[in-house]
Amino acid sequence: MGLNMARRLKEEGCEIAAVHDINTAAAQAAAQELGGEACAELRQVTKLSDVIITVVTDDAAMKKIYRGGLLSRAKGKLFINCATITPDMHVKIEQKVEKAGAQSLEACMASSITQARQGTLYLMCGGRPEVFERARPVLEKLGNALRYVGTSGKAAQVKALVNMVMNINTAGLAEGLGLGEALGLDLAMLREVFSQTGADSRVLHTDGEDMQKRDHACFFSAAHAAKDSSIALKLAKTQGLNLPLAAATKKQYDRMVGEGLGELDKSGVAELTFKGRHPGRG
Repeated sequence: MGLNMARRLKEEGCEIAAVHDINTAAAQAAAQELGGEACAELRQVTKLSDVIITVVTDDAAMKKIYRGGLLSRAKGKLFINCATITPDMHVKIEQKVEKAGAQSLEACMASSITQARQGTLYLMCGGRPEVFERARPVLEKLGNALRYVGTSGKAAQVKALVNMVMNINTAGLAEGLGLGEALGLDLAMLREVFSQTGADSRVLHTDGEDMQKRDHACFFSAAHAAKDSSIALKLAKTQGLNLPLAAATKKQYDRMVGEGLGELDKSGVAELTFKGRHPGRG
């Protein structure tokens, strides 16, 4: 995701001064392609850049980079954090960044790798309004729709709900198509009927055919689906809410991870519902 965002920014006339990745070879390849420096140390990324965009996997990774030198001599810099992490972590990062004399914005993405490359991301932003305005010229190069949600942490709350509902829809679609196949129905016909009725959904169009053809090339992994459902369920717990559908969906994605399917696309949840597919089904 981060690489495609950098490619888009370069095409739009931005200088990519520095890149960093825990995969050194990937960082070097990206730097060669983009014309920047592959930095072994995070402090060098900040030194060379005015705007630093982070895309990491989870809270632990976010803590690690911000404790690992990214805020060294950061005064005046702008940090745009695009990862799907807990709202509390975004709030803590904003506090750390401001203490260092810099500014921070969460820019949560509700799109995939393809949209990152095309500059058509949907970005939900949280933080101080003036920081959002400062970041706007960069964000507009990455997305065709920006939504300022509110203070730090609020965009992450919205993103958690987006992914929770998406994951529920994906698991439900897998069950509908799996049952349809078991009944001997033509799945192309069934998907067309779904698309014209109350069974329609965005995931029907993005994942339905992939479920039928078992094409689970990864755009959004099952492991990330499990993680994001967990974030939503933790938010629900703080409000005293019971969300049985979200909990059941998380259990399915946890199963995928446990059975070695976590790096498949989220559409791979169909492997657990179609008869005769995954040996762990049942």
